[in-house]
Amino acid sequence: MSNTIELKKQVVEEIKEKFSKAQSAVIVDYRGLTVGEATELRKKMREAGVDYKVYKNSLSRRAAEATGFGALLGDMVGPNAIAFGYEDPIAPAKILNDFAKDHKKLELKAGMVEGRYCDLDGIKAVAQIPAREVLVAKFLGSIKSPLSNFAYMLQAVIDKKEGTEA
Repeated sequence: MSNTIELKKQVVEEIKEKFSKAQSAVIVDYRGLTVGEATELRKKMREAGVDYKVYKNSLSRRAAEATGFGALLGDMVGPNAIAFGYEDPIAPAKILNDFAKDHKKLELKAGMVEGRYCDLDGIKAVAQIPAREVLVAKFLGSIKSPLSNFAYMLQAVIDKKEGTEA
């Protein structure tokens, strides 16, 4: 009996560690996925640096409550899997949302992204945010555009003055 309790404590500590390191966590209902589909999903998650695992709800609830992810307690009902995003907080939502479009059996439930609770609609909205690299490129482009226009204008003024002097 005490061995079982010790094993459960270890699992709760493992989940606590994942929650404490995670920038985001997304809960999904995985019922109905075939083994092949689940393997495909796990592979995509692993490639993106996302940890995806199935835990008992009672153990997940204890860990979530202790680490600031308590807002997810109401969504931890039924068979669930949790995707933990460590480096890119949007990655779990994006991968799961894209996968759910092709595999109707996978149902997004809720999540937390950078400390904020997101219901189903919120997770879908987060999944629509472009990748960090795309946002940085757009930002740099918006900075570069006015500077480039200014440089072209200066060059046109210089060319015009040189044309009138000749």
